[in-house]
Amino acid sequence: MPREVLYGRNPVYEALRAGRRRFFRLWLLERAQIKGNLRAALRLAEQRGVAVQRAPRTRLDALVGHGHHQGVALEASPYPYADWGEMLALASARQEPPFLLLLDTLQDPQNLATLLRSAEAVGVHGVLLPPRRAAAVTPAVVNASSGASEHLLIGQANLAQAMAALQERGLWVVGLEGSADAQPPARVRLDGALALVVGSEGHGLRRLVRSRCDALLRLPMRGKVDSLNAAVAGSVALYLTWQRRGWAGATGGEA
Repeated sequence: MPREVLYGRNPVYEALRAGRRRFFRLWLLERAQIKGNLRAALRLAEQRGVAVQRAPRTRLDALVGHGHHQGVALEASPYPYADWGEMLALASARQEPPFLLLLDTLQDPQNLATLLRSAEAVGVHGVLLPPRRAAAVTPAVVNASSGASEHLLIGQANLAQAMAALQERGLWVVGLEGSADAQPPARVRLDGALALVVGSEGHGLRRLVRSRCDALLRLPMRGKVDSLNAAVAGSVALYLTWQRRGWAGATGGEA
């Protein structure tokens, strides 16, 4: 079976906690102090029957491909992509109107990770990515999202086709952009069954994806810079949407 190497104390802990992958071996720096999330990760690995092996830094560096691993690495199966049907089923199980995030050819892994972390924080039921010309869920994205990706249903699909299918099932599709055609939040429906679409860095929404949207949302700004980073804009829109949904499921977690 193909394997990936996840790294970083919190991402490894969250992967083990989510338990959505197969795990083969947990690698620890030979002199690593076992505390905090590393202690919790070790306990979860032992509960799941995952082999644990100590190794020198050079071995971990070679395994991960760089030295930014915080003394821990986890050999695991590839990310388990889901489909939008599973996302709608999750919404139904939670007795909530569906709330999906669609990312249109976002290419920067850091931006993808930021949006995944925001999406998980506001309780989206799933995230859809195009299968080509877009960032995917890699170990680097898992690390940059602090493991949030492991708790999300993320799928790959033709976005225009998925949008049409979701609309047939009653979802309102809102595209985020800064054009004159877009409306401010007060004029856009953001509650109920919703799919929020965020475009790529620099190019925004592709023509076909844009044409499929039921409404276009523009974030008001008063500064001298006329645009926001895609990940920042998307995160703001996610929180505006969650607020419009009445902060459903809010638990008062830490920022």
